[in-house]
Amino acid sequence: MSRLDQRADAGTDASGQRDRPPVATRLAPYALWLVFTVAYATVSLQRFGRFETPSWDNAIFTQAIAGYANLGAPVVDIKGPGFNILGDHFSPIIALVAPFYRIFPDPRTLLVAQAVAVGFSVVPIARLAIRRLGLGSGLAVAVAYGLSFGIAAAIYVDFHEVAFAAVLLALAGEAYVDRRWGRVALWAGLLLLVKEDLGLTVVAVGAAVAVSGARKIGLLLAVGGLLGFALVLLVLIPAANPDGVYDYVDVLGGGSGGAGPVATLVTQWDTKVMTVLVTLGVTGFLALRSPWVLVAGPTLAWRFVGDNAYYWDTDFHYSLVLMPVVFVAMVDAMARVREERGWVGRYAVHAPAVAVAVALALLPQYPLAGLVQPQTYAESPRGRSAEDVIAALPAGASVETDIGLITHLAGDRPVYWVGTIGAAVPDYMLIDQQAGWGGTAPDVVQYAEQQHPGTSYEEVFSRDGYLLARRTS
Repeated sequence: MSRLDQRADAGTDASGQRDRPPVATRLAPYALWLVFTVAYATVSLQRFGRFETPSWDNAIFTQAIAGYANLGAPVVDIKGPGFNILGDHFSPIIALVAPFYRIFPDPRTLLVAQAVAVGFSVVPIARLAIRRLGLGSGLAVAVAYGLSFGIAAAIYVDFHEVAFAAVLLALAGEAYVDRRWGRVALWAGLLLLVKEDLGLTVVAVGAAVAVSGARKIGLLLAVGGLLGFALVLLVLIPAANPDGVYDYVDVLGGGSGGAGPVATLVTQWDTKVMTVLVTLGVTGFLALRSPWVLVAGPTLAWRFVGDNAYYWDTDFHYSLVLMPVVFVAMVDAMARVREERGWVGRYAVHAPAVAVAVALALLPQYPLAGLVQPQTYAESPRGRSAEDVIAALPAGASVETDIGLITHLAGDRPVYWVGTIGAAVPDYMLIDQQAGWGGTAPDVVQYAEQQHPGTSYEEVFSRDGYLLARRTS
């Protein structure tokens, strides 16, 4: 029996019955879930209340989930009138939020749902770490995970489907270290419902399982992941896309007219190397001692061959799926090497403290640090004006807008984005002069009438950079 298997069987008495750990030990992971969920939700909801919108994504997911909640297709007018979001990214798993959205039809429902999901991903990490490393070290690893930069950055940019990937990868990783191969396959297989690129992650999970001894199930999982990836990318997404294509092919290596994947890979190589170093550094680099670290490979690969600079560094939500991978790999490695002679074994004993220190050192760069900053809870300087311009929009009136208030508007009315409205003609045009226009926002009436020839608009609101025009004909 290997040392890892011996550790997995630790706590079993002479009769073969597993000893139940103390109540406090069993409850600790769920207590962390509560603490981190409250922390994540507080940050997200406070930012929402201050009208701080980092992107249009929360509005997109709000419209998609509203479609599911109304037992219809996930139509996202922000991407284009009548656009089915399954033709953009394949993320049917977000329908899990629909029942809650039906009860609470508000964009903030998504923020709370993400906080709950990402917070729950702490539970498998904590359970695993406590079982393998003991209560103190296990809690330290779980806290380091909950504070890690990938999670903090994801909370900053509001709801994304990869919140579910964090949960599934944490559960799959826990099962992997415990050598419960069937559960690994189950949780990993569900990644195919989260986002199309995660099919390659399933392949990597299969590879990690195979090199860890379960060759047959690892091979089957890898083949299943590859087939699922091909089905989604070549059949399902094009079937729902109005142009019958996958829109993001050109992102990889600049597409057919770009420099190519290899050239793109070395573009801004210093930024990409730093991202890898930070991703592994949050585990004290111990993740490199576990085969499970292979699961991070596909995500890093597609990010680094993509020509979108946002993919390359540690901002936004792109590192969220990496955090459960590297922390599970860390626990797996520590369980392997803590009793080894030499510096590696001695270092592994202190690795949880290193992980917490790294997480705390990086934390001030991200909004989670705002939990202890008074300005987080202060009213936005333009908050009253934002509330008033939203109130000036009649219920159910369609509106074309920019990134400024799009998240706040998407919950209860038809909303279009200024760049993708197509032939639709909105009842209102709303411009936030401070968001998305680089300080050169146009006159709202003139812009609306230029965008929609043959119509007439009149300005009905102008304050603090918010400009609202109503269609009169």
